Amino acid sequence: MTILKSATDWAKAELVSTPFFILAGILFLVASIGFWQLGKTELARAYIIPTLVAGVLLVIIGTGLFFTNRTRLAEFPVAYERDAAAFVAAERVRAEATLKEYDNVVFTAIPILIAACAIALLFLSGPGWRAALITTIAFLVVLLLIDGTAYARIYGYQQALNSVEEPG
Repeated sequence: MTILKSATDWAKAELVSTPFFILAGILFLVASIGFWQLGKTELARAYIIPTLVAGVLLVIIGTGLFFTNRTRLAEFPVAYERDAAAFVAAERVRAEATLKEYDNVVFTAIPILIAACAIALLFLSGPGWRAALITTIAFLVVLLLIDGTAYARIYGYQQALNSVEEPG
């Protein structure tokens, strides 16, 4: 399998994955509307803004990633044909940087934030705090789940990049 095919397969898999951010965002937005329309208790009403914010953020993240990867998918063949060695070198650097980001943000910072929110729930009992903290935990779990699968894909892509002999 050529490295261009590996790069294209990776980008196509990302295009399939990123709409899950948008779907999760839409679900948060629907929940926000539900709390707004049906919420009778103070706690239910407190969820309106946090779920709205989480939904908008997830839709923005998903849309941004979708268009970034769609553009990247179109640019791969051009960059590879222009200079295959430079393409592989640039992709190796990008994949390595992305994996480090995942290690630092997704697998370190997000679990710490989830734990901090869970601990804060023990001490903050107001409805606004509870709604914000629980929504934040749910938002972070969505990020962790989707980015966990993205990590596996970029790791596999990095392995393919590293197994290729220098082209050109």
